[in-house]
Amino acid sequence: MKNPDKQKPNEILSMKGTLFYAMGIFGVQLFIGYVNSFQTEFYNKMYSVFDPNIFYASAVIIFLAKLISCIGDPIIGSLIDRGDSKNGKIRPWILRSAFPIALLTTVLFIFIPFTSKALLYAYITLTTVLWNAAMSFADIPSQGMLSRLSPSLEERDRAATLSNIAKSIALATPGVFVTIVMLLLNAVKGAGSYPDSLYYFVTALGVMVLGTACYLMIYFKNREAVKDSAPQSVSMGDMFRELKTNRMILIVFLIYVLGFARTMTLAVVVQANGALVGKVNFLGTLMDTTADATWLPGILGAVSGLIGISIVPLINKKLGEKKTYIGFSAATFVCTTAICVFYSLQPADSPLRADTPALVLVMLAQFVTAFLFSANLYIPLIMTADIVNYQQWKTGQRKEGVNFAILSMSIKLANALCVAAGLLVIGYSGYSQVMYETGVIPPRTQNIAMFALFGFAGVSALVSAVPMLFYKIDAKTKREMQAALSNA
Repeated sequence: MKNPDKQKPNEILSMKGTLFYAMGIFGVQLFIGYVNSFQTEFYNKMYSVFDPNIFYASAVIIFLAKLISCIGDPIIGSLIDRGDSKNGKIRPWILRSAFPIALLTTVLFIFIPFTSKALLYAYITLTTVLWNAAMSFADIPSQGMLSRLSPSLEERDRAATLSNIAKSIALATPGVFVTIVMLLLNAVKGAGSYPDSLYYFVTALGVMVLGTACYLMIYFKNREAVKDSAPQSVSMGDMFRELKTNRMILIVFLIYVLGFARTMTLAVVVQANGALVGKVNFLGTLMDTTADATWLPGILGAVSGLIGISIVPLINKKLGEKKTYIGFSAATFVCTTAICVFYSLQPADSPLRADTPALVLVMLAQFVTAFLFSANLYIPLIMTADIVNYQQWKTGQRKEGVNFAILSMSIKLANALCVAAGLLVIGYSGYSQVMYETGVIPPRTQNIAMFALFGFAGVSALVSAVPMLFYKIDAKTKREMQAALSNA
């Protein structure tokens, strides 16, 4: 019987090594998914009695913190590009960044009974800025490692595919984590015996342990197969010039920023669940889609997202990044527009506006859209790895730190826009916790919530496809590039 872990002749990155890298990406994204999904709602539940404006105030703080922390991305990228040690150029940064993001993710979910609004907002601002800096500190090297795992395009594409599957699972895991924690704690003393703060904190501890263990797999199990002839020293001015002069990485930046609304589900999921679904009887148990069942409306989406990430590389291999991205973006616009129009035409007393029928509708919509969104997870990452090789081919210099810092910055800007726009749209809808508790949600509020969850993403996706028209690293260019670099 063949050993599936045995490395094939001439294979540089084995399947086992690929899986370890994917596990590491899972660890980083688990931290990111938990914070992006629950930070604002944590503040809302813990402090809304103390300050009714906490929901919107914290959203503004998160938005500004992400913008501020973008300043640190070029600095981190520059430090990585200067790096040169026996353990590699990027790999040591995996170890250095693991503890800060794990600790700060936990700190964000510690409830402190403040008596001063000034201290409350100072604390939220400080911890949020620090967490976003720690996120970049981990995100840039973990993604940058992809371009150094192997010089083989096939092996690197395989690693990108599996790591994106791991990323999708990680982003969906926090909602399930919260539910499991609530069920376990309730089984000990009964429902309602613990404060909400304990549910979040225990979940954060679980995320810290699991996320750290997985993330460090990259450091302990992967090696850098691609080497530089000499370390590169890059100033902050050089970083911005890279974005100005490197048209290919500029395209990556633009498609992520312009397509920001595809990640809006994470920003508005709790509020959208409350407006569109509310509480449902699931398998004989009354579950709250804003608390112990935030995962339920999106579970089919998680499944189809995994299917999409598995299929997109096959489509991409046949069509290339340009056609694949543009095709998925156009399909996203068509489908999300159809969903929103169909929903808005439902009368106020339609069964699709409450309870189980509403849950089924949202689950089906998530199933379709998550599949279409999956291209946005895969394409920019593989583009950035290709751009690193492309620039080396054209200029003789490899700049993983610079290019992956730009990728990280674009993701962070997209997330910042997502939080701001998503919560502004939800605020415009008139949705509130009081409205949710009374169970009376006006159709106008629901229609706008549906747009925030799906429609906005479609418009954003279509606009983001425009820069992709100018992308020129096609299959022929890749073959020439790989041949030249292999002979260098």
